[in-house]
Amino acid sequence: MRKVLAAALAVAAVWAASAGGAWAQDKRQFSIGTGGTGGVYYPLGGGIANALSKYVPGWQATAEVTGGSVDNLKLLGAGKSEIGMTMADAALDARRGEDKFKGSAVPVRTLMVMYPNRMHVVTVEGTGIATMKDLKGKRVSTGSPGSATEVMAFRVIEAAGLDKDKDMRRERLGVAESVNAVKDKKIDAFFWVGGLPTAAVTDLAATPGTKIKLIDHADLVPAMNKKYGELYSRDAIKSSVYQGMAADNHQASVWNLLVAHENMPEEVAYTILKTIFDKKPELVTVHKEAENFDPANQTGRSSLPFHPGAIKFFAEKGVRLN
Repeated sequence: MRKVLAAALAVAAVWAASAGGAWAQDKRQFSIGTGGTGGVYYPLGGGIANALSKYVPGWQATAEVTGGSVDNLKLLGAGKSEIGMTMADAALDARRGEDKFKGSAVPVRTLMVMYPNRMHVVTVEGTGIATMKDLKGKRVSTGSPGSATEVMAFRVIEAAGLDKDKDMRRERLGVAESVNAVKDKKIDAFFWVGGLPTAAVTDLAATPGTKIKLIDHADLVPAMNKKYGELYSRDAIKSSVYQGMAADNHQASVWNLLVAHENMPEEVAYTILKTIFDKKPELVTVHKEAENFDPANQTGRSSLPFHPGAIKFFAEKGVRLN
């Protein structure tokens, strides 16, 4: 009888250790939608995936290379990923079922506001481009298909009084491909919206014999907000960010969100955020934009309702949401 009881207790102990009793011990696999390898989403997503895999027992997370915000939102809607990085404007379109999400709204919620994405309108000396109007007749990349760069680029072009289809010869390239195309003189300029610094733009600026130019367009923000809502803000990329900049670049910015499907369990969302903020110093070593991961940045910057797990987490940090 004692042997039987001991065996039963042993089995129970093994079950408790494997199942954990608590949800945090459950085996969970996460796919995190990020972006192209030349941007900021991918390395930061990799840092978050590593933190979740390393510090939450039973969890395994992977950062996936994608086309960017639009792709990430569609993957969430299709149940092919659990977490995604997106710009606030694309996220709002997804929730409303508008623009690239027409007829297929995504029930997405904000986990956290991450950092501001700065719109770069990039060219180099010798192209004859000094203002937005100078893009007329030029070879221009407006971002890869499935990216929020493309969404925002179209809005900047529209606000500048240009037609994206008639006034330029348009390509649809990611940031790394755009940089290579500029180097090879296959395009004259490109749009890219991302964090600072963006590795691919840094590479272009450091290319021997090349002098980078970023085109000012902050004056277009009021027109963009009048049509699309208060999503954009006037901002500046300091001349020290990229080698060879002659002056600060005055441009439009939009905040990035970390999002999840609204069906994600509250406890899971809470633990994702707790891990990110507990391990923030490690994420800053991956990319300095993680310095913007701050409870104080959460209010007034999300275009979506917050997930209940996020509301619980930030309430503990003294921030009231929704």
